[in-house]
Amino acid sequence: MSEQRLVSRSPQQPADVVAEAATTTPAEVQAAATRARTAQAEWAVAGAAGRSAALRIAGDGLVAHAAQLEDLIVREVGKPRLEARGEVARSVAILHYYAQQTLDPVGDAYPPSGRGLLYTERRPHGVAGLITPWNFPLAIPLWKAAPALAVGNAVLLKPSTQALACARFLEQILADALPENLFRILPGEAETARALLDAADVVSFTGSSGVGRSVAVAAAGRGVPVQAEMGGQNAAIVLPDAHVEQTAAMLAGAAMGFAGQKCTATRRVLVVGDAGSFTDALVTAVQKLAPADPSETGTSVGPLITEAARDAVVSATQEARRTGGRVLAGGTVPPPADGWFLAPTVVDGLAPEHRLACEETFGPFVTVFAAASLDEAVRICNEVRYGLVTSIHGDDLGTVLKAVSTLDTGLIKVNAPTTGVDFYVPFGGEKASSHGPREQGKAGMAFYSSIRTITIAPGAG
Repeated sequence: MSEQRLVSRSPQQPADVVAEAATTTPAEVQAAATRARTAQAEWAVAGAAGRSAALRIAGDGLVAHAAQLEDLIVREVGKPRLEARGEVARSVAILHYYAQQTLDPVGDAYPPSGRGLLYTERRPHGVAGLITPWNFPLAIPLWKAAPALAVGNAVLLKPSTQALACARFLEQILADALPENLFRILPGEAETARALLDAADVVSFTGSSGVGRSVAVAAAGRGVPVQAEMGGQNAAIVLPDAHVEQTAAMLAGAAMGFAGQKCTATRRVLVVGDAGSFTDALVTAVQKLAPADPSETGTSVGPLITEAARDAVVSATQEARRTGGRVLAGGTVPPPADGWFLAPTVVDGLAPEHRLACEETFGPFVTVFAAASLDEAVRICNEVRYGLVTSIHGDDLGTVLKAVSTLDTGLIKVNAPTTGVDFYVPFGGEKASSHGPREQGKAGMAFYSSIRTITIAPGAG
């Protein structure tokens, strides 16, 4: 039986092979888990100050290689340069943040029922199994791995094949800061992921809803803690008093930046009242975002990650036309032909319950709807099975707060894009968007640790 090879190619130059690797077999996953447990046992008792120092060194290592990491993100996943630069900076901040969180209090003292001491403490689970996507090839692995390491776990990471080179580079940098075998990547696909789920003591996943559900079921079946961050069909509600041009430009960027390849991208625009003038402004703003070489600093929209991903958006555009929708912008494959580029697409004329309005098209594709009232806009927003993030745009505080109180999403942004989250606050959605506890910030520290209660009574003497 021949060895299965994994290949990562540049989406703007598909002939450019960025990385190759052999698939990690189930036996190799188990061996890595055994080594990780040995390393974790020493790491957990090394002390908070030692873990803090190591994470600080890891963050400094990213700083030292920032330019190389930026170039690699651009090359491997087609992320526009300015966004790639921002991701590197965010990744550094994540490591430095958790270096400090390591020194945060880990429990509480309570008044005992009798004489003695009563308190709680947190302890690591053991080996954290992480499964991550390609679209944030540094930030997502680190916002999972950093809190896991900070509380004393070892980490085994199965990255997306499309982000293999970035994961390898990250492993090399962390190897200079952490004990041997404490952080390892396991290249592979479904078989490797299943083996990791069988080996890990705590599991975190980011990816599609279908795979996320199977991950949650597998982990729950073993009785290990699990969180899964999945899809989003995020809406932006535009109120009648919103500034038209400014909001249109903001939503164009939120929908189409990085070719719409973010779980937080705006997928639906719900305009309260007459949608005509705002739709025109949105189309104008989107048409300014022509796809281009992601290595150029002026580019906002690069390629889609694969040919299949691009074809899925083309197919969605064709379906919209067939079923009564109007394609107001994009939907075409522009030059350069060498690369998976697509003109950002705006569609209106569909019913809110249309499949394309309810299910995620992961790319530069947005649908526009008119709503007669705020109540109708909120109803349309809430009726999809996802609940990740919603943005609301307008100046009337009472109206905004009414919307905030009735929206069924885990994140709400007011006069800000659906995209972009602060790494030190909880992140996650409702309904089919998320399963399990929140990620990031102190919530991440809590997820990767368990709490126990300790009672100490005085001795008989």
